[in-house]
Amino acid sequence: MGEKSENGKIPADLFSGLKLTDPQEAECASAPVPDPQSKLLKGDEAHPQEDQTEEECFHDCRASFEEGEPGMDKVENKPNDVNSSELDEEYLVELEKNMPEEEKQRRREESTRLKEEGNEQFKKGDYIEAESSYSQALQMCPSCFQKDRSILFSNRAAARMKQDKKDMAISDCSKAIQLNPSYIRAILRRAELYEKTDKLDEALEDYKSVLEKDPSVYQAREACMRLPKQIEERNERLKEEMLGKLKDLGNLVLRPFGLSTENFQIKQDSSTGSYSINFVQNPNNNR
Repeated sequence: MGEKSENGKIPADLFSGLKLTDPQEAECASAPVPDPQSKLLKGDEAHPQEDQTEEECFHDCRASFEEGEPGMDKVENKPNDVNSSELDEEYLVELEKNMPEEEKQRRREESTRLKEEGNEQFKKGDYIEAESSYSQALQMCPSCFQKDRSILFSNRAAARMKQDKKDMAISDCSKAIQLNPSYIRAILRRAELYEKTDKLDEALEDYKSVLEKDPSVYQAREACMRLPKQIEERNERLKEEMLGKLKDLGNLVLRPFGLSTENFQIKQDSSTGSYSINFVQNPNNNR
């Protein structure tokens, strides 16, 4: 090894068996770049009967938060191979502008198949697999079928709820509502998610929206009676916590002067609702 011929040249037999590739040939031999349109439309679609099915059982959305349901043990310790990113709906419209109607229908049928597969996985408690199927369905379903896509987003939100992916589920519900503003089940599902994430004001607004569309929804009526009191109690608790922090800060500032917040009294004017601060020389004498 490393030997040279007498004339100083590298022996020709060292090149035997080697193949030199032209740079242009190497570039052509590399893997082709995938078509972004084929990738984003590689998914699934809504089932024609899903709307009726979902509307019939949307009152049972609360069950999505119950523990100990079948398949929950399968959710843990399993990797999430779902690509949660989808292209913007307006961008999808641009990409599909020149797509033939036959191709759109073909993709819709494939999307429906994937959605039904996801529904079966969901029923079995295979929530990760269901989420993946719904994601593929969304990639496949053309943007012109807005109602189908709305159902797919709502279905995937349910699968993500089961995996405790509340923020992602809220995002899916919002997309479903954006595509179909009258989609009661998606609104109700988002309201429950808001409530579970302590976003009580947002939850109340969604429950009110459900009642405006269908006053017979008991869950929304009950929430509209219950949440205002909870919101008031929460606000009072937050106010007390804030006042406590301000009091601690005030004592820290006043301590070098031999004072404390006890030397100051805050009074509220009942007529105007404004506050005034009065200095008290010996606060212990007022007790």
